[in-house]
Amino acid sequence: MLAKTPRQVENRLLQGLSKKGYNSIVDQCERVDLAFGTVLCQPGQPLLHVYFPGTAFISLMTGLRGRPPLEIGLIGYEGMLGATLALGIDTAPMHAIVHGAGSSLRMSCAQLQVALRDNPLLLHRLNKYLYELLKQLAQSVACIHFHEIEPRLARWLLMAHDRAHANHFYLTHALLANMLGVRRSGVTLAAGALQQRNLIRYTRGDITILDRKGLEAASCECYRAINTET
Repeated sequence: MLAKTPRQVENRLLQGLSKKGYNSIVDQCERVDLAFGTVLCQPGQPLLHVYFPGTAFISLMTGLRGRPPLEIGLIGYEGMLGATLALGIDTAPMHAIVHGAGSSLRMSCAQLQVALRDNPLLLHRLNKYLYELLKQLAQSVACIHFHEIEPRLARWLLMAHDRAHANHFYLTHALLANMLGVRRSGVTLAAGALQQRNLIRYTRGDITILDRKGLEAASCECYRAINTET
């Protein structure tokens, strides 16, 4: 769970539209506060709403039977949940869970489908975002397979920091372990190493980013690759 920021953050994907197109979409949306841990969709189930996060961020999770879910993607103010509607697909491909509480715009899938027919620029931006999201998913899979826990943890904290617009997080060892696909002891060691280098402060689940530049240096190459795309 992340400490909320008082300032309003607008969704960057929508901000790339014309003023008329932006206002048309926003007028059809409701502004909602997403609570930590809320499940927004499950794989194979129909999508009812799409979300354009502001300060909230959403984890895309996948898994195997009998195993805890693994995070392979993160959606924040740079994108949206439900972009597959641009392909004419209205079922969810993955679990989507709020791992950063905060604000978001929400609209019905039916409204978005109409907007996509009426606004070619919106369709173009969603298609471009889908490409960027695919790159993020592919990079995450390679990162999980090849990189050590400590640089992977640094990468995740940087990605969360980018989307949360806050330096302070509340995340348990168990949640971090599930998202990174490692044992809790591995997260404890990795977080301890980052703390010893004064990059973060981590006490009983409270994480504070102390040295952003140092955390970037500690991260694997995947943060820079994903950040360049998004």
